[in-house]
Amino acid sequence: MPVNKGYEVQIDDREDEWHKTGVLYSLTKAKASPGMPGDWNTMEISLLGDRTVVHVNGVLVTDFTEGDPVPEKTLSYEPDRGSRPESGFIGIQNHGDEDVIEFREVSYKKIED
Repeated sequence: MPVNKGYEVQIDDREDEWHKTGVLYSLTKAKASPGMPGDWNTMEISLLGDRTVVHVNGVLVTDFTEGDPVPEKTLSYEPDRGSRPESGFIGIQNHGDEDVIEFREVSYKKIED
């Protein structure tokens, strides 16, 4: 499963603080809940070496560095715990047929040191 080899940044405000928009799915707790369900939202994901920073609508939701403590895996479908590779793929998904999600713009920009 891809989420066991990388990080999944969640898009879903129906869940608890460990599974809500902007967190690393079940690994980080939301620092804030700025998502606006049913409206256009902006998410910025910055990968800075081994650090992942996520802002939703301009508000910091996740600031995680590889090796930071994470809770134990409690549900079978949650990602495995452990380190992730330094490079890989970017994927976009939704959960199922009942979920509706639209993207107005998806872009990638390399940040120079």
